[in-house]
Amino acid sequence: MPEYTDGGAIAPGTFRDRVAKITRDLIQIDTTNYGGNDSRGEPEAAAYCAKLMDALDMNPEIVESEPGRASVIGRMKGWDTTAPALILHGHIDVVPADASEWSVDPFGAEVIDDVIYGRGAADMKGMDAIMLSALEHLHATGQQPRRDIILALFGDEEAGGVYGSAWLVANRPDLFAGATEAISEVGGFTATVAGKRAYFLQTAEKGIAWLNLTAIGTPGHGSARHTDNAVTKMADAMSAIGHHQWPLHYTDTTRQLMEEVSELMGVTFDDSDPSPQLAAIGSAVTFVGSTLSNSSNPTGLTSGYKHNVIPGKAEATLDARPLPGQDEHLLETIRSLAGDDVQVTYEHGRQAIEAPYSGALVEAMIDAIAQEDPEAVVLPFMMSGGTDNNALSQLGIAGYGFIPLQLPPDLEFPKLFHGIDERMPIDSLDFGVRALLRILEPAQNGS
Repeated sequence: MPEYTDGGAIAPGTFRDRVAKITRDLIQIDTTNYGGNDSRGEPEAAAYCAKLMDALDMNPEIVESEPGRASVIGRMKGWDTTAPALILHGHIDVVPADASEWSVDPFGAEVIDDVIYGRGAADMKGMDAIMLSALEHLHATGQQPRRDIILALFGDEEAGGVYGSAWLVANRPDLFAGATEAISEVGGFTATVAGKRAYFLQTAEKGIAWLNLTAIGTPGHGSARHTDNAVTKMADAMSAIGHHQWPLHYTDTTRQLMEEVSELMGVTFDDSDPSPQLAAIGSAVTFVGSTLSNSSNPTGLTSGYKHNVIPGKAEATLDARPLPGQDEHLLETIRSLAGDDVQVTYEHGRQAIEAPYSGALVEAMIDAIAQEDPEAVVLPFMMSGGTDNNALSQLGIAGYGFIPLQLPPDLEFPKLFHGIDERMPIDSLDFGVRALLRILEPAQNGS
């Protein structure tokens, strides 16, 4: 068996220049995803990454699900031929950025005080650069990861992965052959919890239920009496749904998080009132706060065309997010709240996922932080949104979010996602490369 190479010999700052260059190069490729099949720049970004991967003998393949919708996948061989493959994955698309709202060019990748500014710096071109830089280091130093590494950089993540991960899972599952686990965004960021730096390891994601609601009534003149008014039916339904208080419901992930935070606080966890623990996790509450229950938020209402005409139909949209195992319960509750006069149908849905906070990979992630930041702790959490791990779960692949980023205490990572003046410290990216190398358990090639 090859001898394990201790990544601790790598000094802080070793990867600053390289990881910053890749991050900046990717930001300067505008890969804005407007939703639907309206995007730009994915083929150019995929080609840039493929060139880097080709130099690492990863045999990258650029796959287009539709013209202009590109992802790139390659594989680096591991030294343990008995171990299943591990997927490292990110996405190359970004959400739109209104330049008039920013203090810098969103695609200029300016460096100010050792911080890279630009759309995608946090979500997630900086993380893509961490993965590429780590694999570059292994190749340059003649090392191999323990497991085969499948590096997948997807398009279309920001619009649900229809033209990216979901398409690849449905049409090219061969690209992920032999893989059992995956690592990607959003976890790995830091926040201060009860006076200690904590790294949040994502083990679960809420599901998605984007719902369309339709109410049918009797059209007529606005001056007449009407007891069968579609607008009234829909207004009642959306009010009931919008004001519904979903009860607390803990999964394995959220209960363990609350209990571990309580231990750091030196208190006993009262599961009927998690507010002290939510207050204690600082900026991470943005991601965690809505994961202790199902949720449903009205997002749109459409009806009518003239003041004095009662329309025959009213329509609405709803963004609901079920916890793992709660998909049917959430839909039944929403239909009950909406009432018999309102039809509820899916526009888009995907089930919530949850991976165990245990096993060799989780232990490797926790150990990486213990080695690189010994005073810190690692905490599990559930993501309120979704990632490409959801699509990979259809292949039986357990997904985790953990690209480690040691952040300044005053930088609130959750606010960077899709935010104005999105940015990432270069030191945080450098730390991420060093920590990821530990997780990959490298050994000298042929030793």
